[in-house]
Amino acid sequence: MKRIIFTLSCILSLTATTKAQSIFTEDYASQADVKVFVVDYESQADLKVYKVDYESQARGNEGRWFFVAYASQADKTIFFVDYESQADLKIFFVNYESQAGWRNSNKKHLMY
Repeated sequence: MKRIIFTLSCILSLTATTKAQSIFTEDYASQADVKVFVVDYESQADLKVYKVDYESQARGNEGRWFFVAYASQADKTIFFVDYESQADLKIFFVNYESQAGWRNSNKKHLMY
């Protein structure tokens, strides 16, 4: 019985961590889970983000984001702030999927 519960717990935790990258952009900061600022240089970012074309490509918390049309479809909602000091997370959009990933793993919890 303990083994079954442990196995189910592992599966549920993997499911929760493998999704978490469907993103919806909110209109107001108060509605968002995370406030995001887009930096000019990769070295300033906490997370390097690659926008994927399909939701199935956005698995894991590795910076591959799929933007959805409705908040109810999203795993996380974000709001793009105007100033770096307002942000919970600083991101930089990269051109290639292989470049995506965390530069500051201390902020990883924001996207789970």
